[in-house]
Amino acid sequence: MERARVHGVIAALRRGDVDAALDAGLMEVAADDLDRADVSSEDRELIVAAAAKLRFAWEARERYRARQLRLEERTRKREARRTHAPSGNDTVKPVLPAAAANALAKALARAKGK
Repeated sequence: MERARVHGVIAALRRGDVDAALDAGLMEVAADDLDRADVSSEDRELIVAAAAKLRFAWEARERYRARQLRLEERTRKREARRTHAPSGNDTVKPVLPAAAANALAKALARAKGK
């Protein structure tokens, strides 16, 4: 592991410039054996913590995107079911639960005066 690369990452993290740290190779440096690098334990912790935060954020973003795709697919399927118009050959009757059918029949009978 290049010493200059590690120290470039550390300098960027100390400035709070995560983009520069990524460009300098933050994730690669964090994956390497930091014990072999000439860095203090404080710098090692800084690198590991920054990489862990980024990994967590990236994984959360992927979970969010996957959830959005599932919700969009569910919405598309629901809309397809709602807008499905039966063809002339289809005689689709909506099915009511028994209690609802009985209540409707009673209401119709009362309305007709029976």
